[in-house]
Amino acid sequence: MPELSSAKTLGGVGSILILLTLVPEVGWILSIVGWILILIALKYISDIVNDSSIFTNAIIAVLLSIVGLVVAVVVVLGSVFRFMGLNGYTFSSGITSTTTPTDLGGLIAGVLIGLAILWICGLVSAIFLRMSLGKVSRTLNVGMFGTAALLYLIGAALTIILVGFLLLFVAEILLVVAFFSIPDRLPSMAQQQYMGPPAPPMPPTTTS
Repeated sequence: MPELSSAKTLGGVGSILILLTLVPEVGWILSIVGWILILIALKYISDIVNDSSIFTNAIIAVLLSIVGLVVAVVVVLGSVFRFMGLNGYTFSSGITSTTTPTDLGGLIAGVLIGLAILWICGLVSAIFLRMSLGKVSRTLNVGMFGTAALLYLIGAALTIILVGFLLLFVAEILLVVAFFSIPDRLPSMAQQQYMGPPAPPMPPTTTS
C-alpha cells in the first residue's frame, strides 16, 4: 500500500524538476521526468483516499497537453514546409529544385492555428488538472493545492499574453510547497472516508 510520505517526496521532487524546464538542452527531459513523478504521486494519493478521479483527471490533463503540442507542431511545420516549397521537390538528372516561397498568408494562418490549438488544449488541460488538485486539496486539507491549481488555470488562460507564463511559474512554485505540505497521515475525515464508516456497536447480550 502506498504511503503519503512517498507521494510527498515524489510530487515535491517532480515539481522542482518542472521548474528546471528552462535549463538549456536538458530542461525538457527534466520536465518530462517531473510530470511522471507527479503522476505517480497523484496515483498514490488516489489509491490512499480511494478516489480514482484524482489520477484520472491528472492523466487527462497531461494527455491533452501532449496532444495539443503534437498537433500544433504538425500544423506549424506543415505550413512552414508549404511556404518554403518543400512539398514541391522535383528530381531530374540528380538535381533537386524547389518552388519559390509565395504563400506568406498560409504560413501566418498555419502558425496562428497551431498556437490556437496549443492554447485551447492547454486551457482544457488546466481545467482537468484543477479538478484533480482541487480534490487533493479538499481530501488532504492542504489548501495550497487549490491555490496552485487556480493560478495554473488563470495562467493557462492568459498565455496569450506574457503575464500568463509568469503565473504558471508561480503556480509551479506553489505546487512544490503543496506537495511538501502533505501530512504523513490522512486527516480524520479523509481517513474515515477511506476506511469506511465505523462498525455498528454489538447488541448487548442477555443472560437467562
